[in-house]
Amino acid sequence: MSKHSFKDWFTVTRYWSFPVSTMPVLATFAYLFSENLLPGGFKPYLVFILCLLGVVVLHSAGNVLSDWFDHKSGVDNENAFAVPNLVFHHFEPKEYLNFSIILFVVGVLIGVSIALLSGPALWIIGGVGVLLTLLYSFLKYHALGDLDIFIIFGVLPVIGTAYAVTGVLHWDALVLSLPIGIITVSVLHANNTVDIVSDGAAGIKTFAMLIGGKASSILYSVYMVIPFLCVIGAVAVGRLHPMALLCLVAAIPAWKNLKQACGYDKLGIEALKGLDQGSAKLQMAFSVLLSAGLFISRML
Repeated sequence: MSKHSFKDWFTVTRYWSFPVSTMPVLATFAYLFSENLLPGGFKPYLVFILCLLGVVVLHSAGNVLSDWFDHKSGVDNENAFAVPNLVFHHFEPKEYLNFSIILFVVGVLIGVSIALLSGPALWIIGGVGVLLTLLYSFLKYHALGDLDIFIIFGVLPVIGTAYAVTGVLHWDALVLSLPIGIITVSVLHANNTVDIVSDGAAGIKTFAMLIGGKASSILYSVYMVIPFLCVIGAVAVGRLHPMALLCLVAAIPAWKNLKQACGYDKLGIEALKGLDQGSAKLQMAFSVLLSAGLFISRML
């Protein structure tokens, strides 16, 4: 393992996707701040930092393990690959597996630290998160990957962060789960749509394969609209402060992604290439603006 540089290992984690795990934590903390739910002292800020670190490490572990599974199962090969590191032996499969195990262990240790600082419910929330991460490839291969990702990156980090920081289950914070979770699902959906042919050849079945390329491009376009409607609706019924509407500025990159997906009629599946990273960037813009709006609302 020493023959690879730190940059090589960092690249293996697919760091560009980290917004989908860190942004729910940030937005939840901003929500707690806006609702005056943060306990006094330094502890909530320490827990927040640990939550950010924990989700990044576990997200990295899941990414590496997923790539290992895809290579082992033949989903990634010399004719159709997403991980050239393994296909062309820049890394050996055993190195990926060992790295994933190390990351899982570190992530679990961080989770244990957070649980000790918060309360018993976090053992359940964290345990479900680790289990669903380990099962991701299996669920993805049976058309359940989108649901799995929504729970892992939409529901669990919101309810988990709220509980870890306050020691109380704040179910009302789940108002953030749908808009943030949908953007995250769009990352996976775009990737799976592009891989429909190669995934079919490998004998797996993703949700994008079930509905086909055309319907998948339409669904991706819908995913670019739903998060904004969710926030508008939440503000309208008083579940979020009007300053949360600051996230509407992110409609600019969302519109760009939507227009690209609408090119399916001319370009076919090629139209969705790169939209996985486009969605990750949207997640960053949307969640940072939403969080900023919530932080500002408390100061008004």
